[in-house]
Amino acid sequence: MDVNLAPLRAWDDFFPGSDRFARPDFRDISKWNNRVVSNLLYYQTNYLVVAAMMISVVGFLSPFNMILGGIIVVLVFTGFVWAAHNKDILRRMKKQYPTAFVMVVMLASYFLISMFGGVMVFVFGITFPLLLMFIHASLRLRNLKNKLENKMEGIGLKKTPMGIILDALEQQEESINKLADYISKARE
Repeated sequence: MDVNLAPLRAWDDFFPGSDRFARPDFRDISKWNNRVVSNLLYYQTNYLVVAAMMISVVGFLSPFNMILGGIIVVLVFTGFVWAAHNKDILRRMKKQYPTAFVMVVMLASYFLISMFGGVMVFVFGITFPLLLMFIHASLRLRNLKNKLENKMEGIGLKKTPMGIILDALEQQEESINKLADYISKARE
């Protein structure tokens, strides 16, 4: 599998002004989910840079706890994804309630990290960057270039790190999945 890092988007595109941000329609969860997934794929390198800066600051102040917290979160996430692939009830929960699934992973990580005394590192070094990404992805309106990039990711023309994570969470845009299914059937 050839994984490509998405390009860093211009910062004036990432934070263009209040006219490109809007509150999502909380009544249409599918549309909100598509917006979040789309923005996570399109701005993934910008999110990585922002998270890396925050993790670096926290890691500089408490390196052992930051490394320990990162290892615990990765192990818990991997364990939950593995369990979801082997248990139907977890797979349905992951697909239907992705936010709840991530919250369960974060809560389990929190409890494990609290046993080692690194709760503040967890909150500021791991949870806060994820929360900022989710808020930005929820509020940022999509543009045409954003939608086109996501179509290419969804039909397999490109594979990126965020795409791999979203695949593990089974969170790709529904229309992209339909298009990918159509193309795979056409190839047969």
